[in-house]
Amino acid sequence: MKNKKVIVAFSGGVDSSVTCALLKERGFEVEAMFMKNWTPRSEAEGLMMCPLKADEKDARAVASQLGIKLSVVSFEKEYRRDVVDYLFKEYQAGRTPNPDVLCNSKIKFKVFLEKALERGADYVATGHYVRKLQDTSSKLQKNSKTQIPNYKLLKGIDNNKDQSYFLYQITQEQLAKCLFPIGEYEKPKVREMAKKFNLVTAKKPDSQGICFVGEVEMKEFLKQRIKPRKGDIITTAGKKIGEHEGVWYYTIGQRRGIGVGGGMPYYVVEKDLKNNRLIAARGDKDDALFKKEMTVGEVHWIADIEPKLPLKCAVKIRYRQEEQACIVQRSKEAKKQRSKVIFKSKQRAITPGQFAVFYQGEVVLGGGKIL
Repeated sequence: MKNKKVIVAFSGGVDSSVTCALLKERGFEVEAMFMKNWTPRSEAEGLMMCPLKADEKDARAVASQLGIKLSVVSFEKEYRRDVVDYLFKEYQAGRTPNPDVLCNSKIKFKVFLEKALERGADYVATGHYVRKLQDTSSKLQKNSKTQIPNYKLLKGIDNNKDQSYFLYQITQEQLAKCLFPIGEYEKPKVREMAKKFNLVTAKKPDSQGICFVGEVEMKEFLKQRIKPRKGDIITTAGKKIGEHEGVWYYTIGQRRGIGVGGGMPYYVVEKDLKNNRLIAARGDKDDALFKKEMTVGEVHWIADIEPKLPLKCAVKIRYRQEEQACIVQRSKEAKKQRSKVIFKSKQRAITPGQFAVFYQGEVVLGGGKIL
């Protein structure tokens, strides 16, 4: 790997620190790039507990320890436009987005990748718990659109830390330029390696909250652009049981914080934007909470080629969910990149705006936005 230059997306955490150390050990010319993508512009934006200063300090310390060049770049304009503005737009429309998926596709594997290639990188690397594999089968040796070798995105070895859900929008061109060194290890081993390399981040806790931003009190954050508007909370039978502050602030399946107490708990099953009503079901066994099928839009297949449909596979409708058996078939609105997903068993709290990610064994096939 001599003369091969890798620029690492360096967050100042233990995972990206070990990524740098491993690549240097393997003979790459390693540089690190720390991204500043969020600077609060108001008191409301300051509600996001952004750990930027501490992370940059740690990044500089590790770069010094490893003897690698560290540069600091800002993609704040792109982050606000493609991630934060998207978040507000989705909530305003009554959906519940997952900004970390967009952070990866729009920032880490787009503008960061482009900047790294401009600076002469042969590859970029991240501390994601995923793996990639070149497909050498005769049928997929050359991709018909990109004319580059086909790559598969695989789940990380550590099932508890696997982050493949967040990377389903990655393309063949991007995968060809990406390295994921720690995807081959479990988290305890990564911690162990950090200690072996004597890195200052060896005991640093994992980051929480929104990518690049940190922990967020979401309702309070949303209120800076989406103003409260009181309305009724009604049961699936039409009985009023309380009032809400604005349907945008709630999500399907939510129990805590809806302001209805006493007896059996209520769960949000629908957000009626037109009439500004929140529909709630009593108890977590109510049929209204469960559905056998859903439609996904903006479907993306990592192989760049749509598989033969109908397709038997597994799906996750949220990050921490166990994979669920399903059949993906062509939607009547196929021209809009939509697919219909039929589950083997009914699923609880299918949430519009979240992402559905398809798997076959260890391979991530792709996914789409739940409509």
